Amino acid sequence: MHVYDKFYINGQFVKPLGTEQIELINPANKQAAGKVVLGNVEDTQKAIEAAKAAFKTYSKTSVKERGEILSRLHEALSDRSDRLTEATVQEYGAPVSVATMLTKIAVDAFSHMKETMESYPFIRTAGTAKVRMEPVGVVGAITPWNANATHIANKIAPALAAGCTVVVKPSEFSAAQTEIFMEAVHAADIPAGIINIVNGKGEVVGEELTRHPDVTGITFTGSTLIGKRIAAGAAANLKRVTLELGGKSPTVILDDADLTKAVPLAVGAGFINSGQACLAGTRVLVPESRLEEVKRLMAETVEALKVGDLWNEAAVIGPMVNQKQFERVQHYINQAIEDGAEVVVGGAGSPQGLEDGYYVKPTVFANVTNDMTIAREEVFGPVLSIITYKTEDEAIEIANDTLYGLQAFVFSGSTERGNRVAEQIVAGRVSVNGLHDEPKAPFGGFKQSGIGRDHGTYGIEEYLEPKSILGHNAVL
Repeated sequence: MHVYDKFYINGQFVKPLGTEQIELINPANKQAAGKVVLGNVEDTQKAIEAAKAAFKTYSKTSVKERGEILSRLHEALSDRSDRLTEATVQEYGAPVSVATMLTKIAVDAFSHMKETMESYPFIRTAGTAKVRMEPVGVVGAITPWNANATHIANKIAPALAAGCTVVVKPSEFSAAQTEIFMEAVHAADIPAGIINIVNGKGEVVGEELTRHPDVTGITFTGSTLIGKRIAAGAAANLKRVTLELGGKSPTVILDDADLTKAVPLAVGAGFINSGQACLAGTRVLVPESRLEEVKRLMAETVEALKVGDLWNEAAVIGPMVNQKQFERVQHYINQAIEDGAEVVVGGAGSPQGLEDGYYVKPTVFANVTNDMTIAREEVFGPVLSIITYKTEDEAIEIANDTLYGLQAFVFSGSTERGNRVAEQIVAGRVSVNGLHDEPKAPFGGFKQSGIGRDHGTYGIEEYLEPKSILGHNAVL
């Protein structure tokens, strides 16, 4: 059994000072897959110290120098793509097609950010003043288990582009991905202290990053509950905080949509990453007059999905990441049934033949109202709720009737109408007539889906502070 007992601090692989271990379980078969040694406060402080020392030099590097570092990271991670994909399948339970996509996003994050950085105006004017966009300092990056390596890359890349150094607290449940990422950083010959990585629990390593005065920025992806805790802790030192949090995203199918195209897309939006995705479109809003047709197409689409057999390219649904997550999803399914929701397909329990893993039945509910628990709270599993509306205005009202505002999807037979509705939905991203992505567009949420944005120039600016220099051309 492999033991993950290395951190990356100050350009070296080091043994943890912490001694606590947790067992890692393969979610596809519930078998022990390894152990990871967790860092303690002292481990975290050593990483912060290294990042602080490196910042003195790295913050003064040129765009060209930072671009060369991003290029080397891109190449080093690309060289390990196959291993990273394999680790994502085995430790997280992602189907290979999903794992391959997540790896590609991680690798490409560095090339996209290099291109964005090279055209970014770090020095500009404001009237007679010169404005320098300067790095905020040491950034603490805290990543989730549902796309660990992808989030590490998407957080490191803009911070490095801005001239910041980083300390990463990856998900302790993603130790294999993290180990490969550390190897890539070392192979890329990154100067010591610029990137530091410490495995550990949020309440230990994450808390120390949040409260330590030498960490001047925090970037976190995860639950809204933990995000609020981080924001409160960071406020003591007025740290810059970027939070990408939960969602309860609406998928609005308008009455002029071709349901044979829209319904499969809606299922795809809701079951992204086996439903373990903050942006998943889990509330499907449909015209009341077309409910029965939607239910039929939903059932046909979901029943045709390939669940399990993770190395099969046709597989789209994997297991939940662990026992806790499996039980969470089962709880929400049972709660919805108790509340009177109609099971269109799926339901409680595991799919037949997959009981040895943390698999849940891909489930669709109808007869859901927007005040039910299943429509209000983030399930984080392959569970969709069909909610009906009578008019377009009512559809928009229901879509916005949520604590969250991360993502939304709109399907219409008219591009113009789809865009008009998209503009009225309160969400950081709205995808019209497809499951689109643009890595240079900002990603983040309104309301309790977060603060700040990742990606592109918007991502770089999360790690920059403007400095105004007045009289810069004055002569005494």
